[in-house]
Amino acid sequence: MSDLSQAIRDTLLTPDSRAKVMATRRLVRAWRAGHLPHEFSARMPERPRWPDRLQLLPASQMPRRAGGGSAEKRIALWHALAHIEFVAIDLALDMIGRFGAQMDREFSADFLAVAADEAMHFALLERKLAKLGAAYGDLPVHDGLWQAAMDTSKDVAARLAVVPMVLEARGLDVTPAMIERVRMQGDDNGARILSRILDDEIRHVAAGSKHFSRICVARREIPANAWKRLVKLHFRGRLKAPFNDSARESAGLPREYYAVLA
Repeated sequence: MSDLSQAIRDTLLTPDSRAKVMATRRLVRAWRAGHLPHEFSARMPERPRWPDRLQLLPASQMPRRAGGGSAEKRIALWHALAHIEFVAIDLALDMIGRFGAQMDREFSADFLAVAADEAMHFALLERKLAKLGAAYGDLPVHDGLWQAAMDTSKDVAARLAVVPMVLEARGLDVTPAMIERVRMQGDDNGARILSRILDDEIRHVAAGSKHFSRICVARREIPANAWKRLVKLHFRGRLKAPFNDSARESAGLPREYYAVLA
């Protein structure tokens, strides 16, 4: 029987998008059924595998995605969101595979739940693209999300500070306006998908905040101060207002963390 780390490694190295979704679901089911020992014999790859047809560009070379309601612009929006959710599957799995040996079972369980959510989100968005006559991989994407993972590969606190507590928290800020814009275009299905993602992302940020705070207590650090230090050290971008303060508060990320850095 393989252990949890080997199952995660196999899933990370699955390139086909639909196959990765199915492998993630099988992995989570096997974990919940008690079929995967909480052991970590396998090393995580430096990078996961992604579809061969995916064109990766530096963020600075990505085509600008203007607002509006044309078919091309709608496809560009949903494609960008699909890529975020696809990479988020790997980010959640790598979180466990890379750092699970030094954390507890609750950490692994929480981020396996995150991975299952991200796989579901991607499946919804892939289906949305299909209805628009498009598919994941039709447009170029950038590598910024995985770059954040590489930049924080040595420290679980840094990974938690940057990935759930900065990158995913940004989704809490921008998604409500996106929902309203999509709804105004008459796309109620799209608005429902985004609302579901927003609700789930609050839980994901909360999982990151919870385990970050526990690490800080163990290290005898004040969580808000440690977060600011790690974000300054490891995050290449900048925090942008406006913030969805109520959603961030619900996720255990009060203004004392981010207001000074904005």
